[in-house]
Amino acid sequence: MKLYAMTDVGRKREINQDYVYVTDKPVGPFPNLLVVADGMGGHKAGDFASKYTVKVLREELEKTTLKKPEEILRNVVAVANHKLIQASESDVKLEGMGTTLVAATVIGNTLYFSNVGDSRLYLINDKIRQISKDHSLVEEMVRLGGIKAEEAKHHPDKNIITRAMGAKEDVEADIYEYRLKKGDLILMCTDGLSNMVEDEDMFDIIKSARDIVEAVLMLIEKANSNGGRDNIGVVMAEPLADEVSTW
Repeated sequence: MKLYAMTDVGRKREINQDYVYVTDKPVGPFPNLLVVADGMGGHKAGDFASKYTVKVLREELEKTTLKKPEEILRNVVAVANHKLIQASESDVKLEGMGTTLVAATVIGNTLYFSNVGDSRLYLINDKIRQISKDHSLVEEMVRLGGIKAEEAKHHPDKNIITRAMGAKEDVEADIYEYRLKKGDLILMCTDGLSNMVEDEDMFDIIKSARDIVEAVLMLIEKANSNGGRDNIGVVMAEPLADEVSTW
């Protein structure tokens, strides 16, 4: 597996509240781990929320006794959410903090991941496809038929999310299982990328890059050149790269 991750503060923000983490080494029962978190809250609180959530996630994975990947993800996300709420209640400066979360692992040729919020996971092969679902107000409006998907891209309420880590005790994480095939690439990102770069442009950039490192750098550069209105967090993986690369 080839992995690369990077964050950038963007052009408008002073503090980077995005946090990314990747490793191709085992973390508890998972042979690898990929995480993207987009923190929110007052001065430094969002920064703390994203890092702390990933820290707890890793600690809980190291000590879990569960066996099924879906159960493990659901459990460690719930514990991380609980501990984030405890932390916010123990320090007035952290009150009201929260974070999005996408956490993934690849076991054999199967991708397992959990999602809370509007950070995304895309699968790329001969096309780009978002396989996570945004927990956002405009996405709910699209699902209910209130607006069209095209309108959602530029809706004024686009940044209002309906689920977040740290928002309430019974966090509801979506859990996914997806069978990978040769040549698949995984892209995980915060809305600092997906709001600034159209999916089709992401696809073109990734396909024109020499490798995933260059792809990540080019994606961040594009988000910034389009305005860089938010922090940008990006993770890319070539999960079956141990076989002959199709890059």
